[in-house]
Amino acid sequence: MLSSYEFLASYLRARFGDDERGASLVEYALLVALIAVVCIVAVSFLGRKASSNFNTVGSSISGAASN
Repeated sequence: MLSSYEFLASYLRARFGDDERGASLVEYALLVALIAVVCIVAVSFLGRKASSNFNTVGSSISGAASN
């Protein structure tokens, strides 16, 4: 006869042992979070660079228009 511990262990293994969906879900969530962080950093860096370039072009156009 199975002891209560062996019964509980076999029940939990049968219920959750072969199910890897939770682990896959966590891995995908971590990948999505990492990609989001990289995108946010890239957009903020490129946004500053683009703003600087637009300011340079705008001031050179303004200078050329006033001459």
